[in-house]
Amino acid sequence: MNRLVLLSIIVIVGGLIISIPLLSNQLANAGSTKKIQFTQTITSTQDPGLGHNTEQMAIILPPNSGSIYHGSITYSASQPVQIVVLHQIDKSDSKGQPTWTVDGNTFYAQTTIDSNADGGSLDFTGAAIGLHSTNSSQFTATVSVDGWIRVTTPEVIQTTTPTTENYTIKFAKSTIPVQIPMHEGIVNGKIVYYIITDSSNSLVANTISDKQNWKVHVSPVLAHVPSTSFGNMFVFTNGITGNGTRGYQDDVLSFTPSDKQYSPLDKVVEVSWNVGRGPFILNSTQAILDANMTGKIRLVVTDTIMNTPEIVWDNGALSVRTNKVLSDQTSYLDGQVLDISVDNMTSTFVGHRGWGPDGKTIYYIITSGTPEGPTQTMKTQNVPSLSILESSARDLYHFANGLQGAGPFGYQEGISSAQPGDSAYSPICKVSIITWKDPHNAKILENKNDIDYEVSNGSITVQEASVLGNNYILDCPIIDNPQKSSKGINLR
Repeated sequence: MNRLVLLSIIVIVGGLIISIPLLSNQLANAGSTKKIQFTQTITSTQDPGLGHNTEQMAIILPPNSGSIYHGSITYSASQPVQIVVLHQIDKSDSKGQPTWTVDGNTFYAQTTIDSNADGGSLDFTGAAIGLHSTNSSQFTATVSVDGWIRVTTPEVIQTTTPTTENYTIKFAKSTIPVQIPMHEGIVNGKIVYYIITDSSNSLVANTISDKQNWKVHVSPVLAHVPSTSFGNMFVFTNGITGNGTRGYQDDVLSFTPSDKQYSPLDKVVEVSWNVGRGPFILNSTQAILDANMTGKIRLVVTDTIMNTPEIVWDNGALSVRTNKVLSDQTSYLDGQVLDISVDNMTSTFVGHRGWGPDGKTIYYIITSGTPEGPTQTMKTQNVPSLSILESSARDLYHFANGLQGAGPFGYQEGISSAQPGDSAYSPICKVSIITWKDPHNAKILENKNDIDYEVSNGSITVQEASVLGNNYILDCPIIDNPQKSSKGINLR
């Protein structure tokens, strides 16, 4: 592709993508978002950027005015190459950062990933992406792309792929393993192991995140959950040095999943030893209350609520999958845990891909749910107390028909009404079911606005999922994607 051709792409009125083989017959209409999925062998040409005339470039996804690509790319090249991701910027912002331009008027900030390799895979977001070589030797590359282009006007790209109920959508990394650090606690004298995923208090969340080197998200909603929906977690602020969350003896929790009163949510109660009255190990709620009554300790009930699902408890544990190989068809079956290692103090969950309310990729895990029927199907713990949390849950929309995909019912992946950073984010989910009235007209929906638009059109119905009148509630916290590129190019 020479400079004249690329310049034409950039300045075409309305951002119309030219008819190149890479994109023909690969786009599925999703309102203002288009699907891109192809495998193609390409040959590099002289880099058309100003000042790059001795270098080689193979444009994979060309600049398209007003549009953003995001997705995954896998490539194999005839020589080591760099990955170049371009981000359109104003000319006034071009100073002080690497830029790329073909005409001196339209500028792109340039992210270069120099892996010094002739193949690899990565996630990307940008206005264009290509393979680049700093020498003048021509190279060839075979590239597979699975992603999307978000455009400002839906008529920019016309649909060329018919959408029927048999049409299948595939995404890279629809499921991922998520390894989470475990904490040791005590319930009625017995050791339990649990994880911490969310906190209503940002300071507590940040402190625990730093200590365990794994992100605890802030969920302001948890501060207002019903008082009957959580247990207590007694956290020691002094006394015997140990592995508790404050660096002293193990935290003491109220219940295990074997108890009817169990909830994955716990309110933090701080325990402090009074001078000259201890310390010694307190290994149950009753022992703590007795020590408080006799003046040995002081209790401070905080406003902090945390999501602390128990993984292993006395005579019990979450079900570990027998089949460790994840696929789109089985990710919600046969258990939600891939591995539990008490020696390494880690548990590894199945991470399910979905969309946040703004269309960004999210991953979430499932630690428990209610009612019993769905939890038996997923082989996760049935926790009846979750039903109390319906008013404190975020909505999670799943699809009962339409485009086949990696969702729990075999159709497209789900959409969350909130994500970390939102004031409405909660680790607790209330599941609703989306049904296309005519599955042959189904298209990709990837955010809450898409759902609202199709409801107003009468194309879909949305109904709360229930079993025998009981709503379907999950403890399904959103987690940071541990497989994001450390080079900072996965900006979805």
